[in-house]
Amino acid sequence: MSAVDQLKKQFWWLPFGRVPEISADELHHLVRGDETVQIVDVRSGAEWRRSHIPGAVSVPIGALKHRLASLQLDAHQPIIAICLSAHRSIPAVRLLRARGFENAVQLKGGMLAWWRQHYLTKRAR
Repeated sequence: MSAVDQLKKQFWWLPFGRVPEISADELHHLVRGDETVQIVDVRSGAEWRRSHIPGAVSVPIGALKHRLASLQLDAHQPIIAICLSAHRSIPAVRLLRARGFENAVQLKGGMLAWWRQHYLTKRAR
């Protein structure tokens, strides 16, 4: 394994490169429709408690690798990774795809894009 590959493995959570994306409008239509969509919010717990998309699960990016199996995600359904501005969700999508979740994408622009559209959010108590 090359030194670069070793660094990528050790620091898998670094936000580099591009991954498939879905817009806030597209996600909004999925959430409102009948299609099952799995939303993995990789922001910090405090960020998630302040405002999140209904139905999202909170798994901070640093914990995702270790908690992935416990999420029981369906590889055949869309998985949307979300963070604040679409940086932390990049490594989340890479990890999900590497683990066989080919339908994993990120929310383009993150929660900032969702909030700009004034779409529904929840607060955790």
